[in-house]
Parts: sequence; C-alpha cells; structure tokens
Amino acid sequence: MTLTARPRSRRAAWPLAVLIVAVAAICLLAVWRPWPAPSAPAADAGAGSAVAADAPAALDLPAAPRVLIFGDSWTYGSAATTLTRGYAYVAAHLQGWDAVVDGVRGSGYVKPGSGGGAYGERIAALDPGLSPDLVIVQGSINDRRQGAAGYREAVTAAWDDLTATYPQARIVILGPAPQVLPVEAETARIDRDLRELAAARGWWYVSPLAGEWITADNHRDVIDTSDIGRDHPSTAGHAYLAQRLAEAIADISVTTQVAADHDSEPLPAPLTP
Repeated sequence: MTLTARPRSRRAAWPLAVLIVAVAAICLLAVWRPWPAPSAPAADAGAGSAVAADAPAALDLPAAPRVLIFGDSWTYGSAATTLTRGYAYVAAHLQGWDAVVDGVRGSGYVKPGSGGGAYGERIAALDPGLSPDLVIVQGSINDRRQGAAGYREAVTAAWDDLTATYPQARIVILGPAPQVLPVEAETARIDRDLRELAAARGWWYVSPLAGEWITADNHRDVIDTSDIGRDHPSTAGHAYLAQRLAEAIADISVTTQVAADHDSEPLPAPLTP
C-alpha cells in the first residue's frame, strides 16, 4: 500500500501544539513515575537445574553421616567392572559417607525386581536399627512400562513406610536417568510424578532429566549399550554419575564442597556378586 502525504492547513497547527505538550507531559510522568514499578517475573530457578526450585531446608549432616542409598540396578552397580565401582559406592567414597547400598535389579515402585520385591516391599523389610542420617531413594525407569494407574499410590505408600521407619532421617529423591535417548515419555512422566510428590512432602528432589546429566553429547560415554551393559552405566558412567550426585548433595547441604580429600584414598574392595 502507498501512503500519500497531504499538506496541512494553518487551522490544524493548534491541535498539533496541544499534542506536543501532552506527549511531553506523559514522558515527564513516565520518568517521575509516582506509582510502584511492576516487579520483573521471577526466573525459573529449576530450569536447567537438577534440583527442584522450591527448596526445603538445607541438609545439615554430621561429618561422617550414615547414608542409605536405595534403588534399582543402577544403585546395585550393574555393568560396572565390580559392584563397588557403581555410582552409589563411588559417591559415598567421594563424600566420606558411612554408606549402606541397597540396590535390586529390575525393581521399581510398582515392578518387583530380580531377587527382591518392589520398593514398598523392600522398604518394609529395612532394618529400623540402621538409623541413617540421610536416605537417597533413586529411580526408577523400571516402572516405565507399568503405566500410570496406581503409580502415585505405590510411591506414597512406600514413602509413608520410609518415614515411619526412619523418622529422623533427611530424605532426598533421586529421579530416573535416561538409559536411551530421546527420553521416553513414561520416564518423563515418572520424573514429573516424583517431583510433585516430593515437593508435597517438602523433600529435596534431584532430577537427572532436568539437570541434563545424560545428553546426546555424552550418552555413549555414560551408557554401555552393548549386550553386556544392556543400557546401564559403564564403569566410567557410574563414576560420572557419582560425581554429579555428590555435587547435587553438596549443593543442597550446609557444607557445599564435595569431599575431594577422599579422592586419594583407594576405592572399597569389590563385593562378591
């Protein structure tokens, strides 16, 4: 469209002067601004971060805390050259934890494992005398084919038993990590469910999905896709996940430095499978 300028008459001069004065007044008012300025939208603290944005109180653990790390085959140490090269053992070593590792292959909140039940059954069998300072509950992608029906109820029941068994312990939920990419829809759904349920209890939630612990750039370095590894972390992958977990726990603790002084000590002797 072509716009054609028309000459203005002298009679139109006074409205123009009024308009100029009005615009000047508006600009002056905008600079002075007697009303309160609207606050900028708060940034999403959870975006790109493994730790959920709505933060509970920081962990305040003793110097050598007793820590229960509970989970599935990743916690068990599957695909590592020895079980004690699994992420749970290595993270405990890095942090100087007095750790008890309870991992069962194939287990989830709904799905029973190989040689062990589902999470609720296993939690009910835990030793009440363990008295951990911290409980880390990991996973699980094993529930991704079980469907959403009854999932939240199973999680709620398991967590109720956990808090009844260890009422003094701080609890951190470590969500599922992707064994394949792109992330499966049900794995993402499990991550959302666990995040919401943990937030409702005021618990810390660490999400490897939100934190992008495993991406297209490092998937082959972290996950052993061979017939032996079967999409579990390799030994190097377990070491990497241990470091990420140690950093995540340090970030939500009163003391925020990973205990690097343990790096010079030898790793624990291999367990007998």
